[in-house]
Amino acid sequence: MKNIKFNPIGKNTFLISWIFGTVILLGFLMTQSVFFAWMGFYYVIAACIFNLIVFFSELLIFVTDVTDKKSHGNSALLILLNIPVALLYLFIFIQL
Repeated sequence: MKNIKFNPIGKNTFLISWIFGTVILLGFLMTQSVFFAWMGFYYVIAACIFNLIVFFSELLIFVTDVTDKKSHGNSALLILLNIPVALLYLFIFIQL
């Protein structure tokens, strides 16, 4: 079985976005603080912008580069996984 290859920039973008979002959500769930709610709101906006920039750069490299296409395409898909995670976190936030 082959290992899935990811571009380090895309992989790290996914991990950092996921970790920060999870920490903010857990902070809100533990404290019910309005501070964490606002922090999460501004974080989502910043993370969306940054993730979109990295996603489109990975997608552009995937489309134009013929040598190492697979890792950039996999990284672009990995970044897209942040969307269902963000929707799940939003659903959890709304339920409270």
